[in-house]
Amino acid sequence: MTLRILDTTLRDGEQTPGVSLSVEQKLMIAEALDRLGVDVIEAGTAIASEGEFQAIKTISEAGLNAEICSFARIKFEDIDAAADANADSIFMVAPSSDIHISSKFPGKSREDIIEMSVRAIEYAKERGLVVEFGGEDASRADFSFIIELYRHAVDAGADRLTFTDTVGVFTPEKAFETMKSLKENFSVPVAFHGHDDFGLATSNTVFAVKGGADEIHVAMNGLGERAGNAALEEVVMALEFLYGIKTRINKEMLYPTSKLVEKLTRVKVPPNKPIVGDNAFTHESGIHTSALLRNTQTYEPISPEVIGRKRSIILGKHAGRASVEVIMKEMGYKATPEQMKEILARIKEIGDKGKRVTDADIRTIVETVLQIRREKKVQLLDLSIVSGVHVMPTASVKLKINGKEVVEAGVGLGPVDAAINAIKKAIKDYADIELVSYHVDAITGGTDALVDVIVQLKKGDKIVTARGARTDIIMASVEAFIEGLNMLID
Repeated sequence: MTLRILDTTLRDGEQTPGVSLSVEQKLMIAEALDRLGVDVIEAGTAIASEGEFQAIKTISEAGLNAEICSFARIKFEDIDAAADANADSIFMVAPSSDIHISSKFPGKSREDIIEMSVRAIEYAKERGLVVEFGGEDASRADFSFIIELYRHAVDAGADRLTFTDTVGVFTPEKAFETMKSLKENFSVPVAFHGHDDFGLATSNTVFAVKGGADEIHVAMNGLGERAGNAALEEVVMALEFLYGIKTRINKEMLYPTSKLVEKLTRVKVPPNKPIVGDNAFTHESGIHTSALLRNTQTYEPISPEVIGRKRSIILGKHAGRASVEVIMKEMGYKATPEQMKEILARIKEIGDKGKRVTDADIRTIVETVLQIRREKKVQLLDLSIVSGVHVMPTASVKLKINGKEVVEAGVGLGPVDAAINAIKKAIKDYADIELVSYHVDAITGGTDALVDVIVQLKKGDKIVTARGARTDIIMASVEAFIEGLNMLID
């Protein structure tokens, strides 16, 4: 039996503080998760709001391969909402720890919870729903009560059972033993739902599978309440590559799906996050990079292409000759030993000042040392901005692109956004450029501070970084954007 994956990005993941998705955005993520190959998509909580109801209904009617699930309490109105939204199944939870029982149902006993759960499960089956039943906060509950609660749930018609580590207090050893015990007691499929409050969600989930779990609950990028849920990408890759346990996940879609979720939820993935973080396949150290270029397995446990991404070599104060030569080869340049020594020294000088070395910096250094004069394909001739309390920020720009003058205007949420939008419109006939990231730092203090703007631009598969430094943040941003364009436009 292949391990089943229930993805809760659209339910528990959307409960991440500050995350709120529209119906259209939820559908986009659901379609991506379906292409990824998850077995169950927990699309939200149908009873929560009209928007949630419509999102689940839209996803349920989208013709996806995955089972579409709605979260539900042991309440008939939750069940009706899920069924009316055409969900295939519900993940129904009942409080199982004494803390949760007394807080959520004051005056109710454990026996009352069992009775309410049985009635709710029987009603859900009458409404034609697949029922996955879980005891909320099970990891802090009396295990003998969990067994009793689950037995009544199965007798009432529950199709699957879930053990929930709601506040992330389990350890891998406990996860293993608990799943093993549940498998010995029940013939229906058993799942594990883990949170990352102590940073153990991935380990706990892996050990739950080792203990016999038939299904796991995970979220893309580890999104979820508080510290998040077990990260889908981490759990799947650990299971498949370290333990030889297969899933139906299309691993080449992991990185594209991660980036889509990052973009739509606006929750930035930490650069050092395993598998999908920006630094996961990025190398700078000269000694490491030199060995990596001879054999990628020296400093990479898996190939980046496996998860749909590419290796990146960046330069800084740890840069070595090998990595510089690779980047110069991509530029079409070759240096003598003395020139290479000078190029390395200049790159390291920027790094020693605590600055990030951008692609534009490298090109400038290389071309300066090699005494190569390269005509810029894009030049800024004029820029004007109109902005005010009652005025939509508007920018007009005049560029020279491959010798031809182009004038365009754009609006935005602010003057920087308006200026960038105007430039993007001006160059649309020459290249389809995407602004991947925008970062600004104030280098000095005061209202006349020197600001350092770094942008990442993308054209096709190529991504470059460029810098602009001015006391005027608008001009610094435009300068950085145009530097990046000059590296991307042929």
